[in-house]
Amino acid sequence: MSTPEPTRPDAATAPVAPAVVLEGLRRDYTVRAADPGERRRRRRIVRAVDDVSLRIERGEAVGFVGANGAGKSTTIKMMTGILRPTAGSVRVLGRDPVPERRRLAREIGVVFGQRSQLWWDLPLRESYGILGAMHRLTERQREARLERLVEGLGLASFLSRPVRQLSLGQRMRGEVAAALLHSPELVVLDEPTIGLDLVSKEGLRRFLREDRAERDSTLFLTTHDMGDVERLCERIVVVSEGTVAYDGSLEDFRRHLGAPRELIVDLAAPRDRLELPPGVQEAGVEADGIRHRLRFSGQEHTVPGILAAIGAQAEVRDLSLSEPAIEDLVRRIAQSGPAV
Repeated sequence: MSTPEPTRPDAATAPVAPAVVLEGLRRDYTVRAADPGERRRRRRIVRAVDDVSLRIERGEAVGFVGANGAGKSTTIKMMTGILRPTAGSVRVLGRDPVPERRRLAREIGVVFGQRSQLWWDLPLRESYGILGAMHRLTERQREARLERLVEGLGLASFLSRPVRQLSLGQRMRGEVAAALLHSPELVVLDEPTIGLDLVSKEGLRRFLREDRAERDSTLFLTTHDMGDVERLCERIVVVSEGTVAYDGSLEDFRRHLGAPRELIVDLAAPRDRLELPPGVQEAGVEADGIRHRLRFSGQEHTVPGILAAIGAQAEVRDLSLSEPAIEDLVRRIAQSGPAV
């Protein structure tokens, strides 16, 4: 009687690897600096990332935030295979980023704040032709995807312009389109709304939400703009001095910290005070009653709701919204103890 051959697991039913798994991740740099009064330069170890463990499932949208120097960019470079960890392990879409960097590049899309993937002297459209060939897209695939990106990101007016002639905001929209051209499973964005005006910023956020919903892709976002995190992410990870200081849902984050927002309203005519909804505080009155600073919780109130209450009393001439600074939130996390 012959022994039956072992059956292989069906690829369609095999478990899908998480989008990102970081375990005990560490990265050290060696720097040389001269001590005061000494001629020789001494070697010193600087730890940029210290024992970071993180698991991101496919389809999640995660805001990865922290003050300058917290280790965000170093973590991204290890995730994308640019840097090798000093210790710990990294798996992205089931791959080891350093040895499998080329294969991983076809499955992820990345925008680095200080590095461009566009060709400086070529028209923007030609960069997409080159990138499409690098990702082995057919002409039909490239043009269909590019049409969606041009419409969603508002690129039509400067597609024929050399990249070096674009404004910072135009170039950032072009960079996002380049990162999304091959429909990646994981999108990693580093400060994607830098240089954008309010209208363009909201347009980019709206497109990123729609594109992720259509393709069920995973988003990993680093930013100093809390508006980006609030509108694009359900989960927030805060890093401080290379270590994860908070990891949880955005809703719990607001509740844990209070995270007040500030709305600055300029009235057409002065008023000493405004009747405000419960929970909205008058933080200050300036310019003889023209400017009013209001503080409120984004969990309890919306800007349109507050403006509706004010509009019933006075004409609003101008307004601006201030989000809490990332540095302040990190400081508050450190003061409030462990994450919830």
